[in-house]
Amino acid sequence: MAHITVSALSHDGLLRDHNEDSLVIGPWTVCATVTESPQTLLFPLGSPCLVAVADGLGGHPGGEVASALVVRRLASIGTALADEEAVREAVLACNQEVFEAAEHAPHLIGMGTTLAGLVVTGTSVIVFNVGDSRVLDAGDGALRRLSTDDSPPPAPGQRTTNIVTQTLGGSVSPRTVEPHVTSHPLPATGGRYLVCSDGLTDPVTDEEIIRILAEPSDDRAAFELWRAAIEAGGPDNITLALVTVHLDD
Repeated sequence: MAHITVSALSHDGLLRDHNEDSLVIGPWTVCATVTESPQTLLFPLGSPCLVAVADGLGGHPGGEVASALVVRRLASIGTALADEEAVREAVLACNQEVFEAAEHAPHLIGMGTTLAGLVVTGTSVIVFNVGDSRVLDAGDGALRRLSTDDSPPPAPGQRTTNIVTQTLGGSVSPRTVEPHVTSHPLPATGGRYLVCSDGLTDPVTDEEIIRILAEPSDDRAAFELWRAAIEAGGPDNITLALVTVHLDD
């Protein structure tokens, strides 16, 4: 039977004192939790299957609160995310919810989070993001970015930047966002996708990620991606989900 497997983990890294990342896989959420061993879930292909990472903003209050609010909201409506418009409306609702939560808790004013994820339907993959967490097509031995970073180009000689130009929440006064939402046909051979926070992609190069993804076992590949980020210094929270679509022969 055609199905989807998701192998995921979330970790606080080596320099942060807690984990502000949150993760949603179908109806399940992982919030501010350390999971050094990858957890693998299986879903039938057909109904929309949601996988997303929210990376709470460091240097702002309540990053873990904002990211948890967003993934829990998405988890509650995940199976209704059947097209681009439904996904876009859900992301906009998440942005509004972050601001409304801060209005009722003044110590959380300014909290925010990035968001990146995908919805696998029976025939396509809907990719969405706000901020600099990423969705990558990891099929065919290559790595292709499907999300759009909301950040300026890195400075000369630098590979990354810590500047984010658009987030959910993240300011004192409410503001709107323009989510990036695109649809991609599901490859005839299935597909493999990586959803992750910048705690993976900042310290680990694309070339190293491609090398690790040559490992056919998703569990093993997820673990090795985490280990590569740790060996590169683990400067930030690390959350990743490796999503593989298996089609009938």
